Amino acid sequence: MKILAAMSGGVDSSVAALLLKNEGHDLIGATMKLYNNETAGLNTKTCCSLDDTEDARSVANRLGFPYYVFNYEDEFRSQVIDRFICAYEAGRTPNPCIDCNRYMKFGALYLRAQVLGCGAVATGHYARISCEGDRYLLKKGLDSSKDQSYVLARLTQEQLAHTRFPLGELTKDEVRRLAEENGFYNAHKPDSQDICFVPDGDYAGFISRNTGRDCPPGDFVLEDGTVVGRHKGITHYTIGQRRGLGIAWSHSLFVKKIDPVSNRVILSDDDGLYSRKLSAFDLNWIAWDEPPKSFRAAVRIRYRHHEQPAEVTVFDDGTASVLFDEPQRAATPGQTAVFYDGDTVLGCGTIL
Repeated sequence: MKILAAMSGGVDSSVAALLLKNEGHDLIGATMKLYNNETAGLNTKTCCSLDDTEDARSVANRLGFPYYVFNYEDEFRSQVIDRFICAYEAGRTPNPCIDCNRYMKFGALYLRAQVLGCGAVATGHYARISCEGDRYLLKKGLDSSKDQSYVLARLTQEQLAHTRFPLGELTKDEVRRLAEENGFYNAHKPDSQDICFVPDGDYAGFISRNTGRDCPPGDFVLEDGTVVGRHKGITHYTIGQRRGLGIAWSHSLFVKKIDPVSNRVILSDDDGLYSRKLSAFDLNWIAWDEPPKSFRAAVRIRYRHHEQPAEVTVFDDGTASVLFDEPQRAATPGQTAVFYDGDTVLGCGTIL
């Protein structure tokens, strides 16, 4: 099969290409140019930076297949960066990696693959795809410490049918060993960290630089409305945050809620962050065309969260409610709730 191999310059996508090449597939290597230096700056621990293209090119040359860099800056701006900015300004905390997978790697790049006559797009994600009957299922990677099924939960049946994840049954150590054995000089390259287009982790600063506007300061308040200080602007905060509040109080305070309408950040003690219930919208189902009205699932509410048992109820208006067996900490609007049955992804939704 002719496959378009998405290559970030890291060890994972490089070894994914190696495995496909060894299986006899006809490969075309591709790196997506998503942003420029003025937008993001450079950092060796980010993915998709301009420096990484040479690493990807060297692997493609070593393995003997053509390699291209495709410019998707405009699409990335509209589909990922603008969504990121709008979410923060609305008091939500987005996961742009999910949007990047949804709209860029398995959206725009898949369309490019079709133009090039490729039957699939391949990436270095740690996840698996199986076909059971006429349905494609997304499953966790076997290396639980590297599993990336969470950030892939937006994929559709069409996308899953034309996607390959060669690393799904490997561990990270095995991947690095394969890279070393095949002479890839990125064999021990550090994993990407943080959000690629905000390498310094200063989200509020990034938003200010890219919009030309600052969110105005406002009040920190307790749940009873007591004003306890002034915040720097709501883009500086996320649910569960304790550091950087600058408030001296009798006990530790955490961000419980962000209210963009009143421009208030509501604080509570740690116990106030726990809740059994959340609501979700913008649902995507992988296991079914139409889900049951109610079902049991293990639900993960952020990337590093260990999924927890819950009852999921789906409503006709396109929303769902999740009732956990035990209270969970800091369910955050804008993050994604992913529903699992064992190692199988049932679907997902955005937390309200």
